[in-house]
Amino acid sequence: MNDTVQSLESRWVEALNSGCFCMGLDADALRAALQSELSPPGLFELLSERCPYVFAARPVFVSSAHLQRMAQVVRAVESVVALPAYREEVLARSPAIARHDPGGAKSVFFGYDFHVDEGGVGLIEINTNAGGAMLNALLARAQRACCASVQDLLPGAATADALEQRIVAMFRNEWRLSGRTQALRCIAIVDSAPEQQYLYPEFLLFQQLLQRHGLQCVVADPTEFELRDGLLWHGETRVDMVYNRLTDFALDTAPSVALREAYLQHAVVLTPHPQAHALYADKRNLALFSDAVRLQALGVPQATQDILLASVPHTEVVDAAHAERLWKDRRSLFFKPTAGFGSRAAYRGDKLTQRVWQEILAGDYVAQALVAPGERVMSGEEPERALKFDLRAYAYDGAVQWLAARLYQGQTTNFRTPGGGFAPVYSAAALADVGVPA
Repeated sequence: MNDTVQSLESRWVEALNSGCFCMGLDADALRAALQSELSPPGLFELLSERCPYVFAARPVFVSSAHLQRMAQVVRAVESVVALPAYREEVLARSPAIARHDPGGAKSVFFGYDFHVDEGGVGLIEINTNAGGAMLNALLARAQRACCASVQDLLPGAATADALEQRIVAMFRNEWRLSGRTQALRCIAIVDSAPEQQYLYPEFLLFQQLLQRHGLQCVVADPTEFELRDGLLWHGETRVDMVYNRLTDFALDTAPSVALREAYLQHAVVLTPHPQAHALYADKRNLALFSDAVRLQALGVPQATQDILLASVPHTEVVDAAHAERLWKDRRSLFFKPTAGFGSRAAYRGDKLTQRVWQEILAGDYVAQALVAPGERVMSGEEPERALKFDLRAYAYDGAVQWLAARLYQGQTTNFRTPGGGFAPVYSAAALADVGVPA
């Protein structure tokens, strides 16, 4: 795509995100989807009570150039992670369990989170137990458009069905890659006190999906498992695979002891696993991906370097020796714990107090160059109301499976903003092809 076309499309995207209100969430269709045979009984009421702001009122529009670049970044990261020199360097500073051979599983539901603007995309972090994929499949069934010309562009049931088929195939592929010859029978979805988790409704959607495809599925706390005779058990049910939603990434707390031993003994296929978290999600890796000297030393090809250096905001590990410089530059930085998740204990530099700054210096943090999120105007009414958004690319084995936006107010995504939450993402080029005016 030449620069002129790309610039025109960028302006088109900005116009759509600022002024297109003919597409959005259909509350009646959402209720129907939640009350259909595809959803567990009572899920509509549970989702309404637990997650009232999980689905955004409006979609987000992006350019085809941004879509292509995000896919390139995912492939670039995968290619670097595959390098022996990179793996040796990263695993040497990781918990011992990260060096344990996971047995072939690649790990499911990587989430590559991006900020986008006219200048390009910024990979702000990678997650290895990214939530929301099943909720986005549900969201795809509940979109509406008041313009007949764009009705065919809405994702709809067929698109949602295709995503769900890929999800099931992904779990079966993890089983196959792990060298298991018997049939996959039972998957456990594991998180701490799962019924108390904000995204517990999604666990139920996963359970329903897996059961529809002939698999047993339990949703359980890690303390509910027992390792017996070289096998992992949940009560009297033998568990073949664990879909791991824990934030105990190294499985080093007391509640995770049975899962840890089962993983170390290859008694179960664990996905995602500690090695994946170390290689991808540890935020110290972003400092490596954004450092030309270190990429060159690892033998990363120049074309791959160019993609990463243009798309990963400069990141460095916070070191007290550089405290004066970092404090001086704080307004252009974002500070994150190296093993953080869910935006916890993450801070914009311009919001820092001296007390929090001292906590950052004493902890394990990275400082990342601030990349502004996109903005989506929510209605044409005055006063104008705009929400920030980021983009999450769900990926497996180097390929993007689905792209979703998260709309929010505040420093970071929070699912606490009226009108905010997950939103579908549309290509502006596709809308231009059907003649939608900006």
